[in-house]
Amino acid sequence: MADDQELRRRLRTAAEEDGVAIVHVAEERNAPPFAQTVGVYRSCGMPEVVVIGLPPKVAHAVLSTYSERARAGEDFVPGRCYERFLKDLPVTFERVHRGFYAEYFGHAFLLNRKGTFPALQMIVAAPDGSWPWQPDAPGGFAQYQPVLTDSGRPESWVPGETGP
Repeated sequence: MADDQELRRRLRTAAEEDGVAIVHVAEERNAPPFAQTVGVYRSCGMPEVVVIGLPPKVAHAVLSTYSERARAGEDFVPGRCYERFLKDLPVTFERVHRGFYAEYFGHAFLLNRKGTFPALQMIVAAPDGSWPWQPDAPGGFAQYQPVLTDSGRPESWVPGETGP
């Protein structure tokens, strides 16, 4: 309990001072690493974000960029491609199904105990430009960057028609 209180204090302080705390979770038994924002919703009312499968330094950089752009008032629409997060690779966003909140946003519950925050997943294209749901994506890409919807595929847009 004391550890939770100390972690909550540190996350709140980072969110208040920097507008975000970024938490990294290491790769475990066939589960890819991921990083999440904590406090973006609290600081500016924008969704918390998770990114899966990126090295920690890269994940930290893209989530910091998201936080800065969100605090500046930019909206992030699921299915729209966004540049300038990663050199030469577009990203898109998808709404996270609530069934994934506990696993991927556990630390955010320390600042929002009821889990009443919106959450998005930042999805990064492969170096060849493919997305995890595309049949021509590199082998294992869909497992290393799973889409956190109920179906495991984009649900906020139609791939190839109204989104990537």
